[in-house]
Amino acid sequence: MREKQFGILGLGHFGEALAIELSNLGADVIVVDKNEDKIQNIANDVTYAVQADVADINVLRSIGIKNVDAVVISITSDINSNLMAVLNCQELGVPEIYSKANNIQHEKVLKHLGVDLVFNPENDMGIQTAHRLYSGGFLHQLSLSSEYSIIEINALKNWYNKTLASLDLRRRYGINVIAIVHEDTPNIVPGGNDLIQKGDKLIVLGDNLAINDLKRIEASEGLAT
Repeated sequence: MREKQFGILGLGHFGEALAIELSNLGADVIVVDKNEDKIQNIANDVTYAVQADVADINVLRSIGIKNVDAVVISITSDINSNLMAVLNCQELGVPEIYSKANNIQHEKVLKHLGVDLVFNPENDMGIQTAHRLYSGGFLHQLSLSSEYSIIEINALKNWYNKTLASLDLRRRYGINVIAIVHEDTPNIVPGGNDLIQKGDKLIVLGDNLAINDLKRIEASEGLAT
């Protein structure tokens, strides 16, 4: 199966973190930014890094940006460049175009232009945090350190109707199951005889390499949310 390909246009904190994490997950990542230092700093972490103006359609055409699965335009310091990058990607026929917004007004303009998904990180994080605090719901992923995380993952298809003991997830996947969530009801510290059913979610602890492998399997089965 071909690795997913992404273009990241603009290397602020958001764009840089996004590009590196996508690369760590196994995707092919192309990054474009005018700042030479930023390009040099990230060059070894991504597939292809280009120092150029994202508002220049000829540059985007020359690097084959239309061939990626999706582009994320993360520039917000220069809204004109952000909007030009959107229009250029649309003209070149990029399949999916996502963009970071600087504020609510910018977000409205991007949606009006037909951008597939608009990120407004500070606003979105505030809303998500409020809902999670109010509902007491699980976080999708909680980093415990640079090496270990707790993550919520959908039960894989070959886990259905099997017990934890028979699956031996610690040996096979390098994860420890903290809880099984069945129909929004958590089973905390489940035992070996507990059954995993279709639609269940598992709260697991593991090292980040093992968790990234598991997320790739989840995505390949069409279960990732």
